[in-house]
Amino acid sequence: MTGATVPGVRRVAVVGGNRIPFARSNGPYAHVSNQEMFTAVLDGLVRRFDLAGERLGEVVAGAVLKHSRDFNLVRECVLGSGLAPDTPAHDIQQACGTGLQAVLGVANKIALGQIDAGIAGGVDTTSDAPLALNDDLRRVLLDANRARGVVAKLRQLARLRPRHLVPEQPRNAEPRTGLSMGEHAARTARQWGIGRTEQDELAVASHHNLAAAYDRGFFDDLVTPFLGLTRDHNLRPDTSVAALARLRPVFGHGPDATMTAGNSTPLSDGASAVLLASDDWAASRGLPVLAHLTFSETAAVDHVRPGPDGYQEGLLMAPAYAVPRMLARAGLGLADFDFYEIHEAFAAQVLATLRAWADPDFCRDRLGLDQPLGPIDRTKLNVAGSSLAVGHPFAATGARIVATLAKLLAERGSGRGLISICAAGGQGVTAILER
Repeated sequence: MTGATVPGVRRVAVVGGNRIPFARSNGPYAHVSNQEMFTAVLDGLVRRFDLAGERLGEVVAGAVLKHSRDFNLVRECVLGSGLAPDTPAHDIQQACGTGLQAVLGVANKIALGQIDAGIAGGVDTTSDAPLALNDDLRRVLLDANRARGVVAKLRQLARLRPRHLVPEQPRNAEPRTGLSMGEHAARTARQWGIGRTEQDELAVASHHNLAAAYDRGFFDDLVTPFLGLTRDHNLRPDTSVAALARLRPVFGHGPDATMTAGNSTPLSDGASAVLLASDDWAASRGLPVLAHLTFSETAAVDHVRPGPDGYQEGLLMAPAYAVPRMLARAGLGLADFDFYEIHEAFAAQVLATLRAWADPDFCRDRLGLDQPLGPIDRTKLNVAGSSLAVGHPFAATGARIVATLAKLLAERGSGRGLISICAAGGQGVTAILER
């Protein structure tokens, strides 16, 4: 997307956003479904922007973890919300990049004139994660269903064994490596020499920035209270580097293990959404334009096999490649931003990405650049907190970040912000907002 820079392509406005407070897994939302959470978010957006009965061009969202009955999850949420029932909707999924990809999908339709306004977002619950039938049990039941006659069916069912009754639980592991995202991040931390203290410092900054943003009322028009929560469940305003230093590593092995529950994002439940529109649509309804979405880029890396030179890329390092490609198309440098919103899946992953952009060898050998992208001004990084403090319901993170950054730009009056989100499968989604 290049918005205002291409003739005939309309600018895409971020009008506003809404989310519920994110909760730690098996906490306040333990018995709440994806549908209930995302419907609540839609209704909050409807109330905030007077959209009751409004037929929008489309609602696009998704969930990484969802039950088979939720094959049409987002459409069902629309039907249960205050939006007009003839508002079309569909689901998407790209792991942790889902929410931002939903934003890009709606934005592209607005830019091309196919729709005038739409909602994008995401939802996830690890508390209500689907349990699947054991594969052996599933095969027996399918064979019994295909068998003809009672005797034949009973013969198939006689193959059942007690071990077949153990359900399959979702695993936080990469299918091609068998390693969890945390173990992959631990490898990257070791590869880039990311220390424990700097990870803890980043985590503490995330909590303190989020707490300060809540205290000054920044989230008053971005967060709708839900089931008694008014702030994110994971927020620890009084945390400190000394407190985090007492935690034991949970990822990595041996004396080099540096990743703890304090500098890694917790499993979380929650939902978020943003309202996008053309400038004309927003103006006709007297709605604000917080910022415009101008550029985006999606990248992927091979985290499974080393390259010809033996270099093995990290699972969560795709944004390190996506951002320079996006900057090249935009004619911008890494320093040309007033805010940097880098999703904090793990403190180590954020720090490794920043280190890669400042590393001459990486930028030359991997990115094909004559010089490093350079360091960023860390005072501009995640200034209203990010995932280490907020939590990370996988598909809900993208819309949360877009809404947060758009409001930061609106408060500033002008400027530019960069979004970077890593995702499972060695993928990354990035975008630029401007005002």
